[in-house]
Amino acid sequence: MSIIASSSLVPPSNPNIDATANLDRQSADFHPSIWNDYFLQYASDGLGVDDEMNKNIETLKEEVRKKLVSTVEKQLNKAEVIDSIQCLGLSYHFEPEIDQMLKLLHNDYVENNEITYIEDLHSLALLFKLLRQHGYAVSPDVFNKFKDEKGNFSESLTTDVGGMITLYEASHLSIHGEDILDEALAFTSHHLQSFTIESSNPFLAAKLNHVLKQCPCRGIARLEARKYISIYHLHPSYHEVLLTLAKLDFNALQKLHQKEIANICKWWNSLDVQNLSYVRNKVVENYFWALATSYFEPQHSKCRSIIAKEFCFLTIIDDKFDVYGTIDELELFTDTIERWDISCLDDFPGYMKLIYQELLNIFEELIDGEDKGKEGRSYTVDYIIKDFKRVVQAYMTEARWLYRNYTPTTEEYLNVSTITSCFTFLSISAFIYMRDIASEDIFKWIQTQPKIIEAASVIGRLMDDIVSNEFEQKRRHIASSVECYMKEHGVSRQETIEELRKMIKSTWKDINEQCLRPTQVPMPFLMIVLSHACFIETMDKDADNYTHSGGIMKDYITLLFVDPVPI
Repeated sequence: MSIIASSSLVPPSNPNIDATANLDRQSADFHPSIWNDYFLQYASDGLGVDDEMNKNIETLKEEVRKKLVSTVEKQLNKAEVIDSIQCLGLSYHFEPEIDQMLKLLHNDYVENNEITYIEDLHSLALLFKLLRQHGYAVSPDVFNKFKDEKGNFSESLTTDVGGMITLYEASHLSIHGEDILDEALAFTSHHLQSFTIESSNPFLAAKLNHVLKQCPCRGIARLEARKYISIYHLHPSYHEVLLTLAKLDFNALQKLHQKEIANICKWWNSLDVQNLSYVRNKVVENYFWALATSYFEPQHSKCRSIIAKEFCFLTIIDDKFDVYGTIDELELFTDTIERWDISCLDDFPGYMKLIYQELLNIFEELIDGEDKGKEGRSYTVDYIIKDFKRVVQAYMTEARWLYRNYTPTTEEYLNVSTITSCFTFLSISAFIYMRDIASEDIFKWIQTQPKIIEAASVIGRLMDDIVSNEFEQKRRHIASSVECYMKEHGVSRQETIEELRKMIKSTWKDINEQCLRPTQVPMPFLMIVLSHACFIETMDKDADNYTHSGGIMKDYITLLFVDPVPI
């Protein structure tokens, strides 16, 4: 099917039209691409995974699978194996086995939703963490056993560094009303910050250094796996088979991801729009974002490609509304998107014709893939187009606020700006590729703006505003949540940021709550939404590392897509 009957009539770009001419346009002073054409070297067909590597991976997978299902090893010890498998990024190979083992652990160690029979802090916190991550609503009240007569966590726990680290991780999975986990987080944070671990335990030293910078359960899955692989050999009881499998598997996936980035870069270089002066060239960063927030497995290559392209064009549209477009041009563009019509393209300036034409091409690619994938799923087209229109309308509302020099209330701002965070739109795109389980009910569910989508969008918007606010306000820019809150409540910037961070902390509890069984929709859909929040949590913790991508963004891309793991 075609998304628009007359899309073939979109006129070609006119090289004689100067896209930078006239009118009151701004410049954001974005830096040029960090990567240029670096990844094009991976486009060759001869750079894939060889048969020997694939054979070794399959052999090692069978060894690990036997270890998981073995009846010889103690059940509780298998919690350590499951945790290692997850931390090493291998759980996607063993999902049925892990689910079965966690059911057995739940049956053996949980009564009336409370973990029993476990006395040491590390084992208890580990099992709590694993069960919570997989949706089991186990109670945290069991940690009361580690409190003293005054009702505080016992200072004697500070001698158990490993247990403290695991409790610190587990406490990030709290929901509203679980004061004991809030206390555990405060207690472990305070003490772990001051710990100096002797060199006799290099694994705990390395793990502590990492978790204090980024709690793994709120990190980017592939990045967390890459970092854990580099320290796992320091674990006193590490499994050689697991480590070897993790290294081979990571490098095999990296080769695939490198090739995909090369193809996206070739696509980007073929577009006229990439020459627009106001556009941030973030094609590699957009692929990283797509991989981090959708799927990294081999079978989802097409999904990553489409979502990476969507990220590229959402960046263009964001820059057009934020920086370059005039109010009249933006009204025209929004009206055209709303009517899904090209009849007024002759009135467009040249640069907007380019954007619109390539935008239609991306939707055609998405829809062609869906049509060929399964009969009777054309309804997905309606959902993705409907939400894209909603995104553009929200961008237009923000542009009108800027044009009128209007500062909305914080609530009014978030009602609109959480839409332009695009989490719903991008989640729908990912859902489309989950054909086996993505019924129309899933798309109806996400259109209701469920609490988990709302929560992830708020986290994304507030964290981005906090780190990007000062740079954006150097030019004429819409008031962010920072300005809105300051004006509404008459407080300082620092006080505002403290309040916004409290909102973020509370909103994480909403996400954790929505991931507990029974869930409204199957867990894979919730994990897609969760991954969006985790990406922002990682990348916008201290700075806008998307816009200013020469720092940790470059380091993370190098870790994932440039440097293989040493074997």
